[in-house]
Amino acid sequence: MTQKKRPGEKIKLISVDELLGVPNEEAAVEIRISEIVPFKNHPFKVLDDEKMQDLVSSIKQNGILTPVLVRSIGENHYEMISGHRRMHAAKLAGLELIPAFVRELSDDDATIVMVDANLQREEILPSEKAFAYRMKYDAVKRKIGRPGKDGRVLNGRTVTVAEKMSQNETISVRSDLAVADQLGESRAQLQRYIRLTFLIRELLDLVDNKQIPLMTAVDISFIDEQTQKYL
Repeated sequence: MTQKKRPGEKIKLISVDELLGVPNEEAAVEIRISEIVPFKNHPFKVLDDEKMQDLVSSIKQNGILTPVLVRSIGENHYEMISGHRRMHAAKLAGLELIPAFVRELSDDDATIVMVDANLQREEILPSEKAFAYRMKYDAVKRKIGRPGKDGRVLNGRTVTVAEKMSQNETISVRSDLAVADQLGESRAQLQRYIRLTFLIRELLDLVDNKQIPLMTAVDISFIDEQTQKYL
């Protein structure tokens, strides 16, 4: 008799080093905080709340125990991939340097790693999850659907309009399934969260504050922006 899987059993728990792709023997380097810029359109909020103050106190006493992850974007310039809260706390603690692992990552790979690393947080707002899911979905879709040389199929023949439309639909489905499986969500739930990114900020705040249920918010997301403002 086949044993029934428990909910969430397919989700594989991985270490921080595995998640960030950091070899165990690699040492972190000290980087000036002034040389690091936040990840573009970073979807996760960095708040000056009680937890941030606890982190600042911990850094003052013990330093930064887990290095941040950055990628190089030019000589002595870096983009933060994972560690926005630690960097902000380090600034508040008066530090000028921060330990970091420097990775060479493409835009899409950096987006995927950034999302996966931040989804390890205990508390995530629906709006944060929505934009993070959309960013990862778009990145995975681009990676799965990159065309061959000169935009042609493998046999060298130019792709027809019908074939391109069919291919795009297939890529979209494959991306849905791949991302949903990695996140431990159903494909439908993934798309629901992505729909939240079509809400205006005021309505999205109401979703975060639990004043609008998720399914109601999804329905509203299909309404044009001007009508949403009237709401």
